[in-house]
Amino acid sequence: MARTRLYRDGTLALEDFPVKDISSYVCEPELLVWLDLCAPTPDDLDMIREEFGLHQLAIEDAGSERQRPKLDRYHDHLFMSAYAVSVAPDTGTLGTCEVAVFITPNALITIRHDDRFTMDRVVERWDNTPELAEQGVGFLLHGLLDYLVDGHFTAVQELDERIEALEELLFDDSVSDSQIIQRRTYELRKNLVRLRRVVLPMREVVNSLLRRDLHVVSDPLLPYYQDVYDHVLRATEWTESLRDLVTSVMETHLTVQGNRMNLIMKKVTSWASIIAVPTAVTGFYGQNVPFPGFAAHDGFYASTALMVVLSLVLYVTFRRKDWI
Repeated sequence: MARTRLYRDGTLALEDFPVKDISSYVCEPELLVWLDLCAPTPDDLDMIREEFGLHQLAIEDAGSERQRPKLDRYHDHLFMSAYAVSVAPDTGTLGTCEVAVFITPNALITIRHDDRFTMDRVVERWDNTPELAEQGVGFLLHGLLDYLVDGHFTAVQELDERIEALEELLFDDSVSDSQIIQRRTYELRKNLVRLRRVVLPMREVVNSLLRRDLHVVSDPLLPYYQDVYDHVLRATEWTESLRDLVTSVMETHLTVQGNRMNLIMKKVTSWASIIAVPTAVTGFYGQNVPFPGFAAHDGFYASTALMVVLSLVLYVTFRRKDWI
């Protein structure tokens, strides 16, 4: 599965042309080529290595998965690894899809390991800003980075909303099962750790692209890349604050559970104290020795009255102290 585009002097000239025709275009400096490969085979990777003169180490990184987001610099091209993220609306699970990018003076090659991430939205951004197409490969790279970083920002916002919903459950007495809160907290923390591994390195990636000696970002594109860098910083700071917030939610949940347990123990102890009064009285009157009211109805009445009065006194006392 391959997609191609050809820009001539900042204007889209060809689209979805055969990959074998790339050889006749990459040698012309006024042309800009985009090649997208989805789930490429080793033969496909060897083909682009020969056509574009890519480094073997960069090809190996593009063919392997779970690369760290990075920007590697070679003699005449750059290799970038980045991730597209999304949050499942039903389960809230964070999904990632790796994108490998080769950046040459007049070509951009994107490699995806599967079709979970589609380039359609990126192409739409290119079509919506045709006035920037004459800026060369930096124009194509900006559209890709802008879409990826916006996805990071959207994922952080979605996780923030889920944390706010979790905070409302902390003091909701109708939620009797504490495992629900614990499970959701653990899942959110795990998703934030995964998101942090994707978002945090992007700060260095975009910052490196802004270097003048790379000759990727032209002066007209500089404000656009600075805007992307600002979004990366905001997403990074937001992710870090959410990690602290999830930790606070966990600690607050444990504190609330401890307070509820203390309240339960206080009530149980109060009722046990009340129940201990009849037990003590009946135990006293159950002695096998003569006592006032022994073998007479007066003793039964006296013991019953004593149990009732003492129990009422304890109940009123505990009630006033809010122990019951």
